Amino acid sequence: MEILVINGSPKGKYSVTLQTTNYLQILYPEHNFQVLNVGQTIKALEKDFSGAAAAIEKAELLVFSYPVYTFVAPCQLHRFIELMKEAKLNLSEKFATQITTSKHFYDITAHRYIQDNCGDLGLKYIRGLSADMEDLTSKKGQQEARDFWNYVMWCMAQGISEPVTEALPEPARCPVTVPASSAEKSGDVVIVADLREGDTQLAAMIDRFRAQLSRKTRVVNIREYPFRGGCLGCFNCAVSGKCIYKDGFDEYLRNEIQRADSIVYAFTISDHSMGARFKMYDDRQFCNGHRTVTIGMPVGYLISGNYSREMNLQTIVEARAQVVSNFLAGVATDEHNTDAAIDTLCATLTYVWTTDTCPLRISTVSAA
Repeated sequence: MEILVINGSPKGKYSVTLQTTNYLQILYPEHNFQVLNVGQTIKALEKDFSGAAAAIEKAELLVFSYPVYTFVAPCQLHRFIELMKEAKLNLSEKFATQITTSKHFYDITAHRYIQDNCGDLGLKYIRGLSADMEDLTSKKGQQEARDFWNYVMWCMAQGISEPVTEALPEPARCPVTVPASSAEKSGDVVIVADLREGDTQLAAMIDRFRAQLSRKTRVVNIREYPFRGGCLGCFNCAVSGKCIYKDGFDEYLRNEIQRADSIVYAFTISDHSMGARFKMYDDRQFCNGHRTVTIGMPVGYLISGNYSREMNLQTIVEARAQVVSNFLAGVATDEHNTDAAIDTLCATLTYVWTTDTCPLRISTVSAA
């Protein structure tokens, strides 16, 4: 059988996750395993996807292999999935599964992200393996890897795969009214946006929010930030908090974003997530190590798209706030009454800033 391992780890052949497929390759020499190190070569793949497309078309089984980064797959794998969709390959006769490693922290959201996108691509998805990073060093972990592989082979032989989720309709995107705002304002609220050129809907949502909010706002468009790349998982930042990249993002994050009164995130849903660029921003925040530097900060979201139908994305949004003890002031979407949703978010943020009785309020939140 022709098996293509899509290695989403930026560490390439040194990926801990990849060692599981290396182990399976030794045990089952009757199969031909090919590894595509997409996490390490994503910039080259953006320039020329033809080699990857040929490898995908040749394979009978695709195995997505990656470490779990901040609730989902690394941003490099997000970008590869975007490229797969842009290539418009016919994958309807192929099977797919996944192998991940982590400390079992929100593996379920990462796996669901891959499953949903396999459905979009027409792949027949088989439930994957969620492994601990040390599993291969134990007999129990080795047995679980073998059991997983036997199950995948059985599913393929029987033609069994997970049910396909119904395709989402095109989002309605209710219109936005942008009022004039001349009131004097104080404070500092930063809007971290993945604002693509021509995304007039999200731009209008941001404009209304800025006009209606009681505090001063500024926009950081991560689409324009000169990132040198996604998180490498190198842990260079673990002690010093200094990222190995020399693009200045670690200092920019601390000085221009995390010192604000509140952060509001804005994006248009892409591939059942916040999109590859936003995921790059999220992954690169690991330069903080596990320091909860924004503990107690109120956060909110402006999201364009079918958010109410994206249950996995809802879990990720709530988890991002819960894990670092942020108060989630709300998610304003454009599915129904966009103006009212944005105004409610503004009102909730104002309430948090001006009361001592708000649930989950932390003393580090500044009062107006």
